[in-house]
Amino acid sequence: MTLRQVFSSDISGQLVMLGTGTSVGVPAVGCGCDVCRGGHPRNQRTRCAVALGLPEGNLLIDTPPDLRFQLLREEIGIIHAVLYTHEHADHLFGLDDLRLFPFYLGHPVPIFCEQAVETRIRKSFDYAFEPPANLHAGAVPQLTVQSICLEPFSLLGAQVVPLRLSHGPNFQVLGFRFGDVAYCTDTNQIPPESLALLEDLDVLILDALREQPHPTHFSLDEAVALARQIGARRTLFTHMSHDLDYETTNARLPAGMELAYDGQRIALS
Repeated sequence: MTLRQVFSSDISGQLVMLGTGTSVGVPAVGCGCDVCRGGHPRNQRTRCAVALGLPEGNLLIDTPPDLRFQLLREEIGIIHAVLYTHEHADHLFGLDDLRLFPFYLGHPVPIFCEQAVETRIRKSFDYAFEPPANLHAGAVPQLTVQSICLEPFSLLGAQVVPLRLSHGPNFQVLGFRFGDVAYCTDTNQIPPESLALLEDLDVLILDALREQPHPTHFSLDEAVALARQIGARRTLFTHMSHDLDYETTNARLPAGMELAYDGQRIALS
């Protein structure tokens, strides 16, 4: 195979849950709990990301450290653009895995983010912006950075509606709505102006870290209460720790709510 022969499964019209786990993933290193050691396939949670098959290409939300494995697992061989929720390591530090895509695209990978994310990228991946002279092709990521704000915009033939979310008392992130599907990870508060943009959803994907309260994430009970308030026809919980066993937790969730799992696919309306 040459770099011009790109194999990629067709995810058109779908959202793919690439990862549904918290920042350390599940199983957690060194943990002997039943969820980590039990081997249930839907308790195998890599770090959070999703891919969307939009009319004009594949959009990736976040670049977690597990990105290469996730794309190979789902046979997604090309990414046309990347959108970022925020700059934390578990959502950013797989960025170097974008290096192959300029060969397929014929141009740098466009990434869309807020200023704080761009600042972190330029600091953490400085070699992509000030590479040494005479490097071979593909040695560093080739990127173009485009700033986004809290205004809807068009990307790959779809409308993207950014949503302001709070991730703890002093940190703000973005969620996104695409038609009747919304993705809201890494949050423990959604302000009224964003709640107003989450009306009449087919699918809400929402942070639910664990059973116990947490300073920067929704607990499961908090997420369930908010999901009831929003009233989406279906709610999937993501960014989960090993506190939440897939089978036993789903068995007690209200109708229309469930834990998401790595590899799950959702139709985009």
